[in-house]
Amino acid sequence: MAIEEIEKPAESAGADGTAETAAASGGNRYPVAPGYRVNVRSGPSTTSRLVRVLGYGAHVVISCQRRGQRVSGPYGSSDIWDKIGPGQYVADAYVKTGHDGYVAPRCS
Repeated sequence: MAIEEIEKPAESAGADGTAETAAASGGNRYPVAPGYRVNVRSGPSTTSRLVRVLGYGAHVVISCQRRGQRVSGPYGSSDIWDKIGPGQYVADAYVKTGHDGYVAPRCS
């Protein structure tokens, strides 16, 4: 089990704490776990390139989900990763979706 580490941001979320890609897709917004700055990766793994870090209180829109590296977080342990923009994935274990499984279509 990997734990998604918290790092200094390469690029941060918008000023209101939301993911900048959220507004464009118009889907359901899900909150990131309170008290966490969550890493956004280029792929569904903690070894994928760090793209940016979501700020405290961020919300994300999930366009699709896919399996990847298993990660443990405040919402359990999961191998589901949420795509929040082109080449941008966050570990589902850090997003409060209200479900243990998929809440969006699987990424192709």
